[in-house]
Amino acid sequence: MFSGFTEETVDFMWGIRFNNERTWFEAHKETYLNHFYRPMQALGGEMYDFIRDKRPDYNLISKVTRIYRDARRLHGRGPYKESLWFSVEEPSEQWTAKPTFWFELMPERWTYGMGYYLPKALTMAKLRARLDRDPKTMEALTRALDRQEEFALLTEAYKRPKGPAPSPPLEPWYQAKSFTICHEEKLTEDLFSRAIVDRLKRGYEFLLPYYDYFVTLDGEPDPRERPDT
Repeated sequence: MFSGFTEETVDFMWGIRFNNERTWFEAHKETYLNHFYRPMQALGGEMYDFIRDKRPDYNLISKVTRIYRDARRLHGRGPYKESLWFSVEEPSEQWTAKPTFWFELMPERWTYGMGYYLPKALTMAKLRARLDRDPKTMEALTRALDRQEEFALLTEAYKRPKGPAPSPPLEPWYQAKSFTICHEEKLTEDLFSRAIVDRLKRGYEFLLPYYDYFVTLDGEPDPRERPDT
């Protein structure tokens, strides 16, 4: 059971930022395991159980990222990440193209939410087709998002507009190349106790209808293919 991160968690994150090399990491590996990785694993496990109980028909898994960077993609950086995150998602070879719940802890801030790391262009085309066909469902979800203060919609828009959206509230969705619905803030006291568990549960429960909406997009017909007439 998750009982909270600790000051040692924060010290380790800052330490790896400024000492990103194997000797320092090996000397502090027990701190990493006991105060960072295992608490993150416990928190992710509780959130997985919570979401799975809410949506038992979904084939969900929980993952905690590795602290080791891909050696092929260091690009001058050290071999270790300075943050960890867990995700709850459907298993997939191309997991970045699936909607995902996540929580990430960094040296100076934390974030959580739901969205895509890298949706396929076809997925976003299916979204636009659904918005054209049924604008009211997403309009209602957008109004609910606008009424609350925990989450914000962040989108990366296509350089070339994808045409007019069915209504002004749907414009950000219609032009999105990718998106997240997320919350971000500086390190807060609730991270160091079980208070963060209740907060994440409330947040993920709010986000579940959005996940329901997006997780079904892959099953939609390809909008580029016209039905036989």
